[in-house]
Amino acid sequence: MVQEVTLKKREEVFNTPIVQQTKFWSKVKQELGVDSLAFDFKTADNQKADLLIINQKINNNNSIAYVPYGPELEPDESLHGAFLEELSESLKPLLPKECIMIRYDLFWESYWAKEQDYFDQSKNWLGPPQQRIQELRFNFSSQKWNFKKAPTNNLPSNTLFLDLTKSNELLLKQMKPKTRYNIKLAKRKGVIVKEYQADDLQIWYQLYKETAERNNILIHDKEYFKAVISAKHKENNSSTSIILLVSEVDNIPLSAMFLVISEKRATYLYGASSSRLKNFMGSYALQWAAIKEAKKRGCTEYDMFGIAPNNDSTHPMHGLFRFKCGFGGNIVHTLGSWDYPFDKEGHRYYCAAEITNQGYHL
Repeated sequence: MVQEVTLKKREEVFNTPIVQQTKFWSKVKQELGVDSLAFDFKTADNQKADLLIINQKINNNNSIAYVPYGPELEPDESLHGAFLEELSESLKPLLPKECIMIRYDLFWESYWAKEQDYFDQSKNWLGPPQQRIQELRFNFSSQKWNFKKAPTNNLPSNTLFLDLTKSNELLLKQMKPKTRYNIKLAKRKGVIVKEYQADDLQIWYQLYKETAERNNILIHDKEYFKAVISAKHKENNSSTSIILLVSEVDNIPLSAMFLVISEKRATYLYGASSSRLKNFMGSYALQWAAIKEAKKRGCTEYDMFGIAPNNDSTHPMHGLFRFKCGFGGNIVHTLGSWDYPFDKEGHRYYCAAEITNQGYHL
């Protein structure tokens, strides 16, 4: 299936709606001191594709090859294991010698999201089966049966997409009544949404820190977001745009987001909100403004980027699930992270350590 794999310059990666597979994302990682590699590959039926690999050092002697939301090219689901096995074996001699595995963070739809047996009567997805069953199905077409389901997904494996080819009126109509009401309420209360510049990063970061502390989640330092903004300035020929939007009332910031546009897709990549003045519904005004901005810039889809797998009130992301689903759209469940170990013992040690430090790592 995979006939040819060749190394190429990072600046030559194909344009794609998947921001984590763009040259912009490679530049972000470079700003943070993390190396990346780009490869072209060709299939037996002469399809040409590429992928960006982040070379993550995990200690002085070892590294892993991480493929965020890649590869984009997807074969028939019955060939997933065989296809990625051939790709992995072809990549192995081109990767650093200390690389102990490849981790594919797949954006391919989960098999079990297509089968009614995995939904309850309320149409809530029940999630994939136990790990052993997942691995049996994924490896079925492979020869070495080497793929392991990673203990954690680095990027969200459940998300929500809005169809931006619809009119604003239809988008509003498809929202939950409470969401529509809160958007109108924010407007009546005088909430406005502005585009902030790089010099305003401290305002964003204060909201972001407050959100992280309130929800007890992993936090990036300020240098991370400086790298995101800096990468865009240094990668002027990239098709990716970064927009920092902030909702406010009487010059008081209420909520903020990094809206990322790549090709025809807009992604709500990072969000934050204040614990004050919640009754002004700043987050609703912000999200609606971002949707309209994305449409104005020619986007055809809007990725909410990360929700709980279902409407389970005990899930730590339940509040986010209800907020984002209030805007309508279609829920997508993906296969998440899969590991192809080169060093099985090293892989076991890495996964054991990783279980104690779960969360999204962008």
